Amino acid sequence: MPTTPGFATYPSLRDRVVVVTGGASGIGEAIVEAFALNGARVAFLDLQAGEAERLIERLTPSSVHRPFFVSCDLTDVSALQAAVSSILERCGAVDVLVNNAGNDTRHSVEEVTSESWDRILAINLKQQFFMAQSVLPGMRQAGRGSIVNMSSIGWVIPSIGVPVYVTAKAGIVGMTRTLAHEVGRYNIRVNCVMPGAILTERQRRLWLTPEYEAEVLANQALKRLIQPEEVARLVLFLAADDSAAITNQSYVIDGGWV
Repeated sequence: MPTTPGFATYPSLRDRVVVVTGGASGIGEAIVEAFALNGARVAFLDLQAGEAERLIERLTPSSVHRPFFVSCDLTDVSALQAAVSSILERCGAVDVLVNNAGNDTRHSVEEVTSESWDRILAINLKQQFFMAQSVLPGMRQAGRGSIVNMSSIGWVIPSIGVPVYVTAKAGIVGMTRTLAHEVGRYNIRVNCVMPGAILTERQRRLWLTPEYEAEVLANQALKRLIQPEEVARLVLFLAADDSAAITNQSYVIDGGWV
C-alpha cells in the first residue's frame, strides 16, 4: 500500500468507502489524498471540476483505488441526496464521511440579509446535517461508521468579519454532539475538527497579508503556519479504527492559538 514517509498509515482504512465534501482543493484536497494513500475508496463532492480532475490524475499512479469525483451543489439538498445515492449504488455503504465543505467569504454584520444568512448557513451547516442523514442508513446496517465534521476555532477566538460563518461553525459543534448520542448505539462515531489558520491556496490568495500572518503567529504557540496535510492526518486518525472509542469530541488543530 502506498504510504506517506514519516507518518502513520492505517490498515483499517484500506478498501473502506470514504466520502469527502469540498474535496477538490484546500484542506479537502489534502484529506482526499491522505485517504487515497491509505488505500481507501474515496469519493469526493465539489463544484470545481477542473481542480477535481487534476487531483485525480495526480493521485491515480500512487493510489490503490482511483478516487472519483461527483459534481454537486451541496446547498441543493435534492442534488446532495442524489449524489450520495449515486455513490451508494457504485460503492455500497459509506464507512467514513468527512463534512469538509464550507465557505469563509468575509461579510459584515451590516450587510447580512435574510437571503445571505440562509445562503451562508446552507453551505456551512445545513449541508453537513443532510450529508450525515444520507449516509447513516448504510452505517446503521453495517454496524459501524465514522463521521468527521469540520468546524473552526473562529467561534472560540472569536473571529470578526464573518459573523454568520462563525455562527455556523459553532452550530457544527452542537450538531456533532447530538448526532454522536443519536447514533452511538449503532457503533457510529461522530467527531469534529476545529482548524485554526491553515495555509491553503485560498487563504494565501485572498487573506494572507503580512499583517494577518503576523497576527496569526503572535497568537499561536507554534511560530509557523499550519499546513492542510497536518489537518488531514488528524482526520485520518478519527476515521480509522485506532480511534474506535472516541466520539462526541471536538479536536482543535491551530498551533496553540486557542
